[in-house]
Amino acid sequence: MTVGPVLRLANVRKAYQGLRPLRVRDLTIDAGQRVAVSGLDAGAAEVLVNLVTGASIPDEGEVAVLGRTTVSIADGDDWLSSLDRFGIVSPRAVLLDGATLMQNLAMPFTLDIDPVPANVASRVASLAIEAGLSGAVLQQPMAQLTPEARIRAHLVRAVALDPQLLILEHPTASLPAADRRPFGEDVARVAEARSLATLIVSEDQEFSRAAAHRQLALHGATGELTPRRRGLFGW
Repeated sequence: MTVGPVLRLANVRKAYQGLRPLRVRDLTIDAGQRVAVSGLDAGAAEVLVNLVTGASIPDEGEVAVLGRTTVSIADGDDWLSSLDRFGIVSPRAVLLDGATLMQNLAMPFTLDIDPVPANVASRVASLAIEAGLSGAVLQQPMAQLTPEARIRAHLVRAVALDPQLLILEHPTASLPAADRRPFGEDVARVAEARSLATLIVSEDQEFSRAAAHRQLALHGATGELTPRRRGLFGW
């Protein structure tokens, strides 16, 4: 049982190639909570994800996952083992276009994918259904799949090994408008069933509204996070 926040960022500052450093004054996500944050472009989102996973450490402030600060990670082996806590949905994640969807989804469990072992194939099929993928597409090459099927494949890969924190980094950037809300609803359903703490970095208001309990806007100059305001046409 998780005690305390799954994720906490406090007074974080990280310089990178942007016009100004990434700043986050205070962000806390507890088990089962889904929080969407807007106000980060692709570069800033990548920096934030790297800070959360411990791939980089802040210049100032503190990032803690499950009560452990990222600066306390001792070495490369310690860091690699810590990655089991995270499931990441990101357009930067690699999918093998020459392999089938089934083979891509089997990779968290085995590198023996030609053919995929029967027990792994059964597990993959269940995960695919959970993420809203039809079993009919499992044998199709990744290169032939729609953007909607590809992002759902990323979701399957992210939750396959039962992480404690799900991170989505601009997940709907390549999705047609009609697919965004349904995908958000399925993200919420998958995360709810698994009691996953979820951090969503997205400018997609419709998706974030469907996927998250809270929608926050990051103010880059100060690092303050405030509730995202509704506009004329919804958010």
